[in-house]
Amino acid sequence: MIQVAVVSGKGGTGKTVLTASLAGLLPGDKVLIDADVDAANLSLLLNPSAPVSQEFRGMEGAVIAADRCTGCGICKEACVFDAIREAGDIYEVVPYRCEGCGTCTIVCPEDAVNMNSRVTGMIHHATTYAGPLFYGSLVPGAGNSGLLVHKLRQEAGLRYPGASLVLIDGPPGIGCPLISAITGIQSAVLVTEPSKSAHSDLIRLIRLCRSFNVRMFLVINRSDINPDITNDIIHVATENNIQVLGSIPYDRTVLNATRQGVPVTLMTGPASEAIFQIAQNLSEEITKL
Repeated sequence: MIQVAVVSGKGGTGKTVLTASLAGLLPGDKVLIDADVDAANLSLLLNPSAPVSQEFRGMEGAVIAADRCTGCGICKEACVFDAIREAGDIYEVVPYRCEGCGTCTIVCPEDAVNMNSRVTGMIHHATTYAGPLFYGSLVPGAGNSGLLVHKLRQEAGLRYPGASLVLIDGPPGIGCPLISAITGIQSAVLVTEPSKSAHSDLIRLIRLCRSFNVRMFLVINRSDINPDITNDIIHVATENNIQVLGSIPYDRTVLNATRQGVPVTLMTGPASEAIFQIAQNLSEEITKL
């Protein structure tokens, strides 16, 4: 099983648009994972059917038993996250502020505080024309996004162990969710654009992927909007021995396809043509992994 993640150092580079297109173009039996659990959008372009959902339980959180709380307030004073508030004569925990450190369970003289597992999101499994899709959704304000990404990958592996390719739409940035998305994979497609912020974030992303021994490829989206920065990005790729799979020109067809909720490769235009070539180049490289 080959695992490939499409990642970016920042949001808005076109990572999900490219992933949706690759999902339909790459050959073989595929499993698709949207690892951007804070804002999963891959399903919007793949029109999934027959979704099945299950609860995701993240880290434990504190719960104060009302029948044992005497209202002494010691737990509130000890909580550095300001997650405990007065509720009449007793105290209660504010779930979205609790970080699960457990200090309140130690200081409570009445043993009125317990750590309980809590639902912090959902795991969704659906069918698409390109293959089964796994995606998650977090409760607003909930943490453990990295753990949810790990759970999505675990579920996909358990349900479809014989798939030839796992294609992951990675989260933007270089935080815990991305680390969970690229741990143990063979290759990553880095998607960037010719802007100063994207150029800077790309360098950080390269450093992270290299530390995980991930073979990197590069795609430059909207490559014609700033040729000078595009050349700088190509220079960065050359310096780091990263193969450029292709460049995608600015094309309003991408916006039209996104509005209609379909991959841009179902329409004609320069962006679509470029992505077809990128998919062919990536497919050839995947056979070498």
